Amino acid sequence: MGSVAAPQTPKPEATKPREFVFLLCPMFSMIAFASAIEPLRVANRMARKPLYAWRLVSETGDPVECSNGTTVMVDGPIEDVNRDSSLVVCTGFGLDRAASKPVLTWLRKQARRGARVGALCTGAHVLAKAGLLDGKRCTIHWENHAAFGEDFPEAKLSKLLYVVDDGVFTCAGGTSSADMMLHLIADEHGADLGSLVADCLIHTPMRSDNDEQRLSVPARIGVRHPKLVQVIQMMERSTEDPVSPSDLAEAVNMSTRQLERLFRRYLNRSPKRYYMELRLDKARSLLLQTDMSVINVALACGFTSPSHFSKCYRAHFDRTPYRERGAPANTGSSKMRGPDPGTGTVKVGGGPRAAAGR
Repeated sequence: MGSVAAPQTPKPEATKPREFVFLLCPMFSMIAFASAIEPLRVANRMARKPLYAWRLVSETGDPVECSNGTTVMVDGPIEDVNRDSSLVVCTGFGLDRAASKPVLTWLRKQARRGARVGALCTGAHVLAKAGLLDGKRCTIHWENHAAFGEDFPEAKLSKLLYVVDDGVFTCAGGTSSADMMLHLIADEHGADLGSLVADCLIHTPMRSDNDEQRLSVPARIGVRHPKLVQVIQMMERSTEDPVSPSDLAEAVNMSTRQLERLFRRYLNRSPKRYYMELRLDKARSLLLQTDMSVINVALACGFTSPSHFSKCYRAHFDRTPYRERGAPANTGSSKMRGPDPGTGTVKVGGGPRAAAGR
C-alpha cells in the first residue's frame, strides 16, 4: 500500500516592505531629507531584510534643486500610490512653489485613499494648506512657528521636535527627521531595532516626542537666574499683547528697578529693549514667511501704530518693513553663492533597489 504524503502547510507570504514616497519640492532641506531616508536604509540593514522601500517624486518628475544648490534626481512625477504607503512632503524655502494646486490635490486624494501623510521641516505648511492638519497636533521648524500659527489657527501647533497624531507625522526638520523616523521604526518593529538603527547612525540618545526643538531659555541666553528666565518666558508668550515692565516685575516679586538691574547685569540691555527685539524678530519672520500686510504684522507683534512699527524696525534692521517684504530670501542656493558653488547632481532614488540598501 502506497504511503500518503502529508499535506504541506502553505508558507506564509513574505511581508511586503512599507513604502515611503518622498515628495521633493524646490529648495527642500537636504539635511532634513537625508536624516529621514537614512534610518530606513539602516533599518533594512540591521533587520537583514527589506522592511522599507522608498521612491522619490517631484510634481513634474523633473530633478529638484535643494536649498544647498545640489540637484537630486527623482523616480517620477506625482501619481497614485498604494493605500498602505506613507507620503512625506520635503520642503525648505519656497513654500508658495511647493504648495501648488496639483500637489495639494494629489495629497488630498492620496489621504482620502488611505495613505499616511507626513512632512519634514516646513512641509507642515503644505499639509495644512491641503487641509490635512485641521484639528491635528503638528509641528514645524521654530523659525516658521509664528507665521504658521497666523496662517493656520485650526491646526494644533506645538514646539516639539516631532509629532505623530492619528497617523499624520510632522517634524521640525534638521536632524529631528531622524528622531521621527526612529520613532516610526520602533513603533512598527520594536524598540530594540530603533535603538540599533540609532546606534549605527551615531544618533544617541534618541530624542522623544516630548523634547522641544530649541534649547531652554537658560541655555540660549547663557543665564540661569530663575527670575530672569521666568520674565523672558513671559515676554516670549506675550509678543502680541506686551506686558509692562512693572507688571513683569510684579509677577516675579521684584521692583521695576530690580528688574532693570537684572537685565543690565546679565543681558546688557533694559527689559524694554530686550522685549522690543523679541517682537521685531517675530515681525521679521512674519514679513518674510507670510503674506500678511505690514499693518497686520505690526498688530501681531504688539504695535498699535504702523509708523512707530516702521521706525522701530528700521532702527533695528536698517531697513523698513516694506523694503524687507520686497527683499529676496537668502535661500543659499547656487545662484546666490557666487560662481563656484561646488554643486553636483545626485541620484538617490528608491524603489525595490533601495529596499535592500546597505
